[in-house]
Amino acid sequence: MRLISLVSLTMVAFAANSVLGRLAIGGSYMEANLFGLLRLLSGAGVLLLLCRLQNVALPWAPVQTLWGGGALTLYIVGFSMAYQDLDAGLGALILFGVVQVAMFGWGAMRGAVVSAGQIAGAVLALMGLAIVVWPTSDAVVAPFTATVLMTLAGIGWAAYSLLGRSATAPLATTAINFAAATVIMLPLSFVLATDVVVSVEGVLLALLSGAVTSGLGYALWYAVLPALSAAVAATVQLSVPVLAILAGALLLGEDIGLRLALGSVAVLGGIAVVIRLAPPKPKPVSPEAMVKR
Repeated sequence: MRLISLVSLTMVAFAANSVLGRLAIGGSYMEANLFGLLRLLSGAGVLLLLCRLQNVALPWAPVQTLWGGGALTLYIVGFSMAYQDLDAGLGALILFGVVQVAMFGWGAMRGAVVSAGQIAGAVLALMGLAIVVWPTSDAVVAPFTATVLMTLAGIGWAAYSLLGRSATAPLATTAINFAAATVIMLPLSFVLATDVVVSVEGVLLALLSGAVTSGLGYALWYAVLPALSAAVAATVQLSVPVLAILAGALLLGEDIGLRLALGSVAVLGGIAVVIRLAPPKPKPVSPEAMVKR
């Protein structure tokens, strides 16, 4: 029950992060890449402060930090830039569809056991997500460049999630990853920025997104990832677009139609199937047991 509660809280944080990003970037309160930079910087600041207050030692692992920071930067850049031109619903479908395929594929290549029932559950969840976010108007066409950017964001987030499954110190690892991503993002934000747009509203949204829903949310995600298989970790994230759309309806007054209701049931039902059929993680073998063998 505790694991389910923590995973649910993490998905809510991710959904809130999407809403904050849409408000800031879609509302033209802040340029996309500058928003991403401030999001990373504020997240790194809060996480490093927490490490200091809790006397948590920061790990010295240059290679792992480079991979983690690079994957996080790829996600931030792709996500931020894509949402300048891409429909929000279609962008969510691309992002989390890519995440699911990438994490399922990686788990299969690594020999993870994925049952037919889990595959069916994942397909049901993905179909439900398509029902919710797929545009109904033929005039809505995803720009090619934005689609590629969101695909890269999905690959970046899948890589970041997979790297997090081996993290032994979630808070410290997330802090280091955010700091590394901030350093990488700093020159990129000025090179890729299309226009310098900064407002008080945009700064506040970026700080909230970075410090709370990104920094603390990602630290919590790294904490629960070791208890999840790659298949489960991939599929539960399909709930984020549905949660974000529901939050948009409640906070922004968007209509909730039959498509949203049916799609949400399919997504959550598919997730429940994948989690229910997940094989138990093998218990570690003690040295004494090894000696007896």
